[in-house]
Amino acid sequence: MKKLKLAIIGCGSITKHRHAPEAKQNPNVELVAVCDRNLEHAKAIAEKFKVENVYDDYEKMLREIKPDAAVVATPNYLHADATIKALKHGAHVLCEKPMATTEEECKAMIEASKESGKFLMIAHNQRFNEAHKKAKEVIQSGELGKVLSFKTTFGHGGPESWSSDKPDTWFFHKEAAVFGAMGDLGVHKIDLMRFLLGEEFVEAAAFVTTLSKKYPNGKLIDVDDNAVCILKTQSGVIGTLTASWTYPGSEDNSTVIYCEKGSIILYADPKFSMIIRYANGQKAYFELDTMQTNERQTKSGVIDEFIDCILTNTPPNISGEEGLKTMKVVFACFESAKTGKIVRIDY
Repeated sequence: MKKLKLAIIGCGSITKHRHAPEAKQNPNVELVAVCDRNLEHAKAIAEKFKVENVYDDYEKMLREIKPDAAVVATPNYLHADATIKALKHGAHVLCEKPMATTEEECKAMIEASKESGKFLMIAHNQRFNEAHKKAKEVIQSGELGKVLSFKTTFGHGGPESWSSDKPDTWFFHKEAAVFGAMGDLGVHKIDLMRFLLGEEFVEAAAFVTTLSKKYPNGKLIDVDDNAVCILKTQSGVIGTLTASWTYPGSEDNSTVIYCEKGSIILYADPKFSMIIRYANGQKAYFELDTMQTNERQTKSGVIDEFIDCILTNTPPNISGEEGLKTMKVVFACFESAKTGKIVRIDY
């Protein structure tokens, strides 16, 4: 079988640790080009992964290389532009989260995918974790009765410790990132809870703020470093979501789902990625996988899923439309934080 020609736009840490190695490991992929506006970053990735073509202009790369597929892993403000241009040049696109910075951009990306006839997939990798997939099966089985509530958290010490342009990383600058911890980490957990619960959030109340992170000059960063949100689903499930860049020392990437007949605890134990705690006091332990962290990278499955969708001509489950639904919740949380009101989410 002829290999798919894949190009990567954006050569930061996520490309170095996930996208490039996973592309090289896929037998159906030929990684033909990498691009970054910082040419030195692109050259470093090309050298490490033995990629022949290196660019600092993605339009030129798309025009000259004509890849079958592209990964967009740029700073957030370029997600829509790079995605739309790649689609218009005939490439299927895997776009990093957050999908885009406005609802209008998200819709434009979806429209470009439709017009081009090419797939658009958003890289919400937590859907591929084994414990998350198992938890969804348990919820759907009805074994624990209906879901009543949840709490989900994603917090670590901040991107300045691992970003390719540390310490004054683009993640801290509003013109490049637009969002802070809420768009970087909270978006993961919103998508995960939509996946696990199988329904949409319809109301949001949130505090999204900057508490601690500073630029090298000592001034507070101009994007959020902490967010605490209360979310409500169509059926009335309520829960809390926390996203933070100010958890020193260790990462918390855990979720607890409270049901009528027990609780599901995910990635809160160092050995057991899922624990079911039944109402009668009994427990069931599942040693399924480990949560990926910036320090400990394992195969996420995102690239493999993306490539498989293309090869089998199967639309991706995490489509642009799915990405927009997740982003609607993100936007609602920011609106709630700004207005001090509960925000209704309109689909």
